[in-house]
Amino acid sequence: MAAALALARRGLGATWPNPSVGAVLVRAGRVVGRGVTAEGGRPHAERVALEAAGAAARGATLYVSLEPCCHHGRTPPCTEALIEAGIARAVVALRDPDARVNGRGVAALRAAGIRVEEGCGAAEAAAVNEGFLAARRSGRPLLTLKLAATLDGRIATRAGESRWITGVEARRAAHALRGRHDAVMVGIGTVLADDPDLTCRIEGFRARPLVRVVIDSHLRLPLTSRLAATARAAPVWVVHRSGSDPRRVAALAGIGVSPIEAAASPAGVDPAAALAALAARGLTRVLAEGGAGLAASLLGAGLVDRLAWFAAPAVIGGDGWPAVQAMGLAELAGLPRFARVGVAAAGADVLTEFARITGD
Repeated sequence: MAAALALARRGLGATWPNPSVGAVLVRAGRVVGRGVTAEGGRPHAERVALEAAGAAARGATLYVSLEPCCHHGRTPPCTEALIEAGIARAVVALRDPDARVNGRGVAALRAAGIRVEEGCGAAEAAAVNEGFLAARRSGRPLLTLKLAATLDGRIATRAGESRWITGVEARRAAHALRGRHDAVMVGIGTVLADDPDLTCRIEGFRARPLVRVVIDSHLRLPLTSRLAATARAAPVWVVHRSGSDPRRVAALAGIGVSPIEAAASPAGVDPAAALAALAARGLTRVLAEGGAGLAASLLGAGLVDRLAWFAAPAVIGGDGWPAVQAMGLAELAGLPRFARVGVAAAGADVLTEFARITGD
């Protein structure tokens, strides 16, 4: 199962709207086939492993990180393929919460006489596919907020200079973080200030283009921006408030940008509605990179599941730009709180990763 989970981790960010699943077939103590969900979600890991095993799959044990599908979609169910291949046993880490599966895949295997064991590596499997699970259970993708700031939480000097607060190693780690997500999301202020590409610039890290999302309530994305200019090469989705100028919507759509309407809030686009709209289009893992206004709205709404904080060993002072804008909190009881889950050096900088404390 550890090998199946390692395979599943490889596919993170590339398999949406499907989960990244790892599968390993073992017969007589020897691995005869292994597979991971292909980019775009097809073929599934089980079918890749069966194809690699061929006739050796008969009588084998399948170790798989998520319950095999049992419904007809673009391809026949994996349960049918496993039954036809004649596997003898299946070790399933986690049930699929999709209403079309959720125990039905396991039941189909058992009905065919295949011995099924569940729960091996369940916690690890849930961690690997927490984005897929979140999208199915709560209707929104897993959201990671990435911040790169000084020790006093500043992202730019008072004059707006910000390149570069963190070093080369930290920026490479940030690109790797992008590569493990389905999409990267920024606010329109960041686009207007920096004109970013928002790509994963680690050669060979991923082949499937990263979806680039801009929260842009009034559709101010310049048609001459880098994002707009490259929208046909890699997806650019602009989430705007309802009632936006239809001519502006048409202009962006005409150059390959995908405008997405979401409910409005007093500050612009309602962040919960924006994430729900992204989940409805298949995204399971979203990395938000700012700016400070977007960070404040996501944190204030309790939508940040993971926090990746790159801290540079430097101080700017109180007249610098904060990493997070004002959130209007009057009491400590309302603070978004996180638990530290990892710390790693990134050159001279430090990456600390946090998980939201839910109080459950």
